[in-house]
Amino acid sequence: MSAKDFTQSDSMFANVYAYLGLPLVRDPDAADLFVVGLPYDLGTSGRSGARGGPAAIRAASANLTWEEKRWPWNFALRERIALADYGDLEFPYGNHEALFAKIAEHYGSLLGAGKATLTFGGDHFVTLSLLRAHHAQHGKLALIHFDAHTDTYSDPEAPYYHGNMFYHAPREGLIDPQHSIQIGIRTEYDPKSHAFEVIDAAEASRRDADAVAARIRERVGDRPCYLTFDIDCLDPAFAPGTGTPVAGGLASVHALEILRGLAGIRLVGMDVVEVAPAYDHAAVTALAGATLGLEMLHVFAAERGK
Repeated sequence: MSAKDFTQSDSMFANVYAYLGLPLVRDPDAADLFVVGLPYDLGTSGRSGARGGPAAIRAASANLTWEEKRWPWNFALRERIALADYGDLEFPYGNHEALFAKIAEHYGSLLGAGKATLTFGGDHFVTLSLLRAHHAQHGKLALIHFDAHTDTYSDPEAPYYHGNMFYHAPREGLIDPQHSIQIGIRTEYDPKSHAFEVIDAAEASRRDADAVAARIRERVGDRPCYLTFDIDCLDPAFAPGTGTPVAGGLASVHALEILRGLAGIRLVGMDVVEVAPAYDHAAVTALAGATLGLEMLHVFAAERGK
């Protein structure tokens, strides 16, 4: 049976091979937006296992298929955009350069055809390559970054790992730090070491979600924007299944409300990373990742197809 023989399914139990039961397709003409899995975690510095993230998120997404319209959005996603699951990309073991090349090849083809992507990692290191691919198509990007860590660390002994993507990205000219913002940070960082605006976890949790979203929108403006969500932005109570959990994070409902407030931004790409199912319980982290991804799709679709 070929990939094109699979049609979208609303089943919560059968044939859950793809995100939301979407058709598995690699033809760029088949959809407006493609979901892609990057099961890669060789950039991990803590507990490994994020390579299982895409499979776990897809399995958990079956719980999200029964609503015709996602609450509280007032439109059905399928009425606005055509979606497909591209499947996972495969990489040789221990080869960062192969990761770079594979992402450049596959995302270059999709983005060059005018498509958008939602990516499930994998550890956060994959976002550096994703930013390179999106920059090649859209130019310098604004970045919205949800995380417990700034990931702006410089380590000469570890030039590429999941803690330094946003050290490299500004220096490569991929993103504009003056129009980029980080939300949920609650680990040590030096504000003088980078130009990103930071809304730390305590502030983000104290402030109304609409106020946080308004500040993000103001910072980003009308620039093409990439949105990356490290699942450890959430408190471990809501996302225990991750490699570097940090207490004191955002509640899942607050994060979802902030995302909803971003409708109308010029979103060109997005990812959810660092889901590590080996440390999960009752698939709560995978479900959180799947739900965040679905919210992002609605943000992307909100101004389309009206």
